[in-house]
Amino acid sequence: MGYLTTHILDNTRGVAASGVIIELYKLAEDGTRNLVSKTISNTDGRCDSPLLEGDAFQAGCYELAFSVGDYFAEKGVELPEPRFLDVVLLRFGVSDEDRHYHVPLLVTPYSYSTYRGS
Repeated sequence: MGYLTTHILDNTRGVAASGVIIELYKLAEDGTRNLVSKTISNTDGRCDSPLLEGDAFQAGCYELAFSVGDYFAEKGVELPEPRFLDVVLLRFGVSDEDRHYHVPLLVTPYSYSTYRGS
């Protein structure tokens, strides 16, 4: 069975981003967002366990919400109000329930990137 993982890297400081609130939503066909899980990144910028696995890991559209504005504020980074990046949303699809999907976030207060990792 497949599973979903993530991790966050703070490219401003060159370290793993610990303490970031991460919410995972599954999107219904009508676009409704349904909260699946909520967690906080650990000292390695990862979650302590997969966000989805087993029977809960199903094909469909998902969205990860990373609360990076709060993370950077807690690290003492001066941010304008409103923040340029506050909550980064990554919408992605799962088509193969037997594969590992890894969706990392590389972030600064003014930019981010992602990719499908392994």
